[in-house]
Amino acid sequence: MNREQLSGLGLEPMLTTSELADYLGVHAQAIYDLRAAGRGPAGLRVGREIRYRISDVKRWLDHLHEPESQFATVGGEI
Repeated sequence: MNREQLSGLGLEPMLTTSELADYLGVHAQAIYDLRAAGRGPAGLRVGREIRYRISDVKRWLDHLHEPESQFATVGGEI
């Protein structure tokens, strides 16, 4: 099934660990390590593989967002 067919069924596209790692620019092992430490994105086990809902990845990334530095000023200059 392609993404258009999945969308018609109301199913959200999912990423494999390799796809997520490629998107983030890290090795797949980094994703496995984060999950093992309890700091990775929520995933679903499908057989032997883990899949990640795009909405779960976005939520996880939003929680990783660091607040702006206390030294930042208007215009981004210190």
